[in-house]
Amino acid sequence: MAQEKKAVEAITPINEDFARWYTDIVTKAELVDYSSVKGCVILRPYGYAIWENIQNILDGMFKKLGHENVYMPMFIPESLLQKEKDHVEGFAPEVAWVTHGGEEELAERMCVRPTSETLFCDHYAHIIQSYRDLPKLYNQWCSVVRWEKTTRPFLRTREFLWQEGHTMHETEEEAVHETEQMLECYRDFCENYLMMPVITGRKTESEKFAGAVATYTIEAMMHDGRALQSGTSHFFGDGFAKAFDITFTGRDNKLQHPFQTSWGVSTRLIGAIIMSHGDDNGLILPPAVAPIQAIVVPIAQHKEGVIDAAQALCDRLKAAGIRANIDVTDNSPGWKFAQYEMKGVPVRVEIGPRDIENNSCVLVRRDNGEKTAVSLDGVEDSVKDTLDALAKNIYRLAKENMQRRTVDCHTFDELEEAVNNSLGFYNAMWCGDEACEDELKEKLGIGSRCMPFEQKHLSDTCVCCGKPAKAMVIWGKAY
Repeated sequence: MAQEKKAVEAITPINEDFARWYTDIVTKAELVDYSSVKGCVILRPYGYAIWENIQNILDGMFKKLGHENVYMPMFIPESLLQKEKDHVEGFAPEVAWVTHGGEEELAERMCVRPTSETLFCDHYAHIIQSYRDLPKLYNQWCSVVRWEKTTRPFLRTREFLWQEGHTMHETEEEAVHETEQMLECYRDFCENYLMMPVITGRKTESEKFAGAVATYTIEAMMHDGRALQSGTSHFFGDGFAKAFDITFTGRDNKLQHPFQTSWGVSTRLIGAIIMSHGDDNGLILPPAVAPIQAIVVPIAQHKEGVIDAAQALCDRLKAAGIRANIDVTDNSPGWKFAQYEMKGVPVRVEIGPRDIENNSCVLVRRDNGEKTAVSLDGVEDSVKDTLDALAKNIYRLAKENMQRRTVDCHTFDELEEAVNNSLGFYNAMWCGDEACEDELKEKLGIGSRCMPFEQKHLSDTCVCCGKPAKAMVIWGKAY
């Protein structure tokens, strides 16, 4: 019993210290281990398996839209990085540099890629000659390095895994469509696979990607009310194409510059899953990305026939396409229950001597602990229905949290009161002046998350300066 108690008590209560609760989960659920390389983490098999499931789903979505995977070098010559002024200035503070190859100093410093726009542009300049070569719809799965000062597993590490799409188009309209299409792809994935509601919108000028004409974002709200930028899609116009001298012969037989997009999500999504759905017992994983969707736990497994029946049940679930596993270790059932709750396995399947006699088993949902006895006849459908019910419920809870913590603010005083009252999303009008963004950041500690596509007209004036308002902005504190 001491072991069982320890397994649960190791997690700091979520409402006592959210940051500590998060750290407890990423280590106790065996998602990561800390590395001897400062600011970097080791993705353990269970954590990496979640990323593999994310990757597999998204990769399929990208390919359905016509994208192809490529791989670029991880090193970028300094001269290449310098070609787009805004871009290099935006990333300069986070760049890691390679200055030596073995004992010899390099003739030119090499940047360890923080992102790959410059590499793709250099390549596109070689392979795009005619409008017939367009569009180029490329995506890359890789790691990138950004020398962050403050790090936290999944949310911000010096090296992290991600995908970055880089596309070239014949017309501005096509590129804008691609930018919006990929943002919608991310929204679909987050809401229908990660069961995490998001707000879609456009970043302000001060918050957009370095070198972009426009940046679009999906913003999720975590359990504690903080925002998490969960994916971005950028329209570059033809700025990078001009900087890298990418031209093609158009349909009118004249040289033109193509229009470009870039879009990406990263292992930060795993942090989003933890902070959107987890509870005091650990992770709660959306079934679509859970490495184990159903864990079969034999009860009184020392009794004759129990392990055989449990194994047969596990095999049936696997054959039905459910990611199932079985635990026949000599740990107690109570210890196993706590362990798989910690790991966020969506459904626990219990089967013991009495269940075998009754041709049944017991399904236990991870989200609410609900136990249901079901017949072994058609158990596959029962487990799938339970997985579906869990997925819908965790989405509902996350949506309710977002709605409960979203406040409309018409004046500065209302905004200040809302910020002082609780963390959340604060809807307020804005004049478009960066000085007002800076003032709200300085006075209230909040930043602009996005100008949502679904606009409300809360008033005619900016919540900060009182000048005519241009858009409603969602403000908040973010990870």
